[in-house]
Amino acid sequence: MLTFSSTRRHAGLVAITAAALLGVCGCQAPANIEDADVTAWREKILPAASGVVLEDSGKILNRDPLVKESPNVPGGSYTLTMACDGGGKAYFAVSSSGTKIADAAAACNGSLDVVKIKVPGTGPLSISTSSVDAPLIFAYHVVPAAA
Repeated sequence: MLTFSSTRRHAGLVAITAAALLGVCGCQAPANIEDADVTAWREKILPAASGVVLEDSGKILNRDPLVKESPNVPGGSYTLTMACDGGGKAYFAVSSSGTKIADAAAACNGSLDVVKIKVPGTGPLSISTSSVDAPLIFAYHVVPAAA
């Protein structure tokens, strides 16, 4: 039989358990993307690389694409390493001399995504970064592929 005192004890145990679980897991609200330190995040998530021909990082706060260009990249094989965080996906459209040569995407969960790209000839290389899942933070670099 359920009595008032056992109901009160049960409610008290539930409240104590919930408070303990919140304290143990250190739950807190997700960080605000607008206040994120992109430089510190990029240094932690993106591996150091030599021979970088194009790189960028930043915040996508709306759905407008962000474009970065390197004016004189030699033709050849390259590796595009990308990361993003904040939920959803970021998209990276790679163009060489104004012609799209690759489309890539990264899941915005703090992991790295890597794709190989082939630049057909020397000229400008650009990457347009966008997302329909804004706001988020992103980082990428393009380096010559290992032989």
